[in-house]
Amino acid sequence: MPVILAALSSGLAGCGSVPKSPPPQPVQAPPVCPAPATPNGDAPVPSAPLSWASALRPASFDALPGWSEDAQSDAWTAFQRSCSALQLQSAWQETCASAASVDGSDTAAVRGFFEQRFVPHQVVNSDGTVEGTFTGYYEPLIRGSRQRSTTNRYPIYGVPDDLLVVDLSEVYPEIRHMRLRGRLEGRRVVPYYPRADIEAGKAAVQGRELVWTDDAVELFFLQIQGSGRVRLDTGETIRLSYADQNGHPYRSVGRLLVEQGELTLDQASMQGIKAWAARNPERLTQMLNQNASYVFFRETDAWPDGPTGALGVPLSAGRSLAIDPRAVPLGAPVFVSTTWPNTDTPLRRLMLAQDTGGAIKGAVRGDVFWGSGAQAGATAGRMRQSGQMWVLLPRDFPLTSD
Repeated sequence: MPVILAALSSGLAGCGSVPKSPPPQPVQAPPVCPAPATPNGDAPVPSAPLSWASALRPASFDALPGWSEDAQSDAWTAFQRSCSALQLQSAWQETCASAASVDGSDTAAVRGFFEQRFVPHQVVNSDGTVEGTFTGYYEPLIRGSRQRSTTNRYPIYGVPDDLLVVDLSEVYPEIRHMRLRGRLEGRRVVPYYPRADIEAGKAAVQGRELVWTDDAVELFFLQIQGSGRVRLDTGETIRLSYADQNGHPYRSVGRLLVEQGELTLDQASMQGIKAWAARNPERLTQMLNQNASYVFFRETDAWPDGPTGALGVPLSAGRSLAIDPRAVPLGAPVFVSTTWPNTDTPLRRLMLAQDTGGAIKGAVRGDVFWGSGAQAGATAGRMRQSGQMWVLLPRDFPLTSD
């Protein structure tokens, strides 16, 4: 490791991921708090770096369980959105151009298009296994106001002026996936403020308030999801998207509550955490501060059909997937074979890799976007399933050019 990188790594908090554990079997209980889906995609590179060439193994469509039963036409709009972002790349130009002649409402035609134009590649972990973990996320809808009041007293901040992003990839290309956050203290770059200090007003956040909300727990989950909508007291609804993060690793509050005996494993879903918070308002701030990670937002155009993911296109409920872009090319079609949340019922469908996430690290690792609102939140909050995935790439796609 270069000397300057070693110094930065010891002096700054990297945008970390949740510690990995062996892939679970399909569960019959809710997960321990949904993993954050904030589209930063810049956690520290693990000791065994991923690459498209090492993570993808050529396969055939016959190897995809349930491929012939999926209604691929339901993913066509999501695929066209990917093409809108990829069509200027030489590896995708011909394929995306040919999609214009396909009847996207005809499942047989769409399936034939993918079979003729693409080659499936099974995603493989660095240890050679093919099973991984699939979680879910959603777009929250919370209440808020442009003005602070006794009811709306919790601020949602934009990026503070003193937040530094350290990117040394031009000098050290091997760390191109690592961007560190910090702040200046004299001539030294030190870790940025953790959640507790930001909430206490120690960071340069005064004047950076976008809106104010009435519920600290809903704000916490908005940060975990990375985007959401706010229904203002004027009747207007705005959309907030991820803008940056303070650089501290995400720590699961649900897991902490289980470890402390406050919740059982089957209670440690998003819904269970909210119920605990309602019973323990005097302990809420202390518990939330155990997760030092903090997300900053920006107000974006209110797309009518979904929030914008890391690819820069609106996400499609049930068909958009957050992935680790070091293993899966962003924008590519991905066939997922897993199970529906909290069941052993097969969930096998074509999705599009249109987002990334702070905790979405590793080759066989996906986070399914379930849409907006309470029902989507309930589905996402229950999901922690095992499964496999295959990336569909145009023929002659350059796997070594990531």
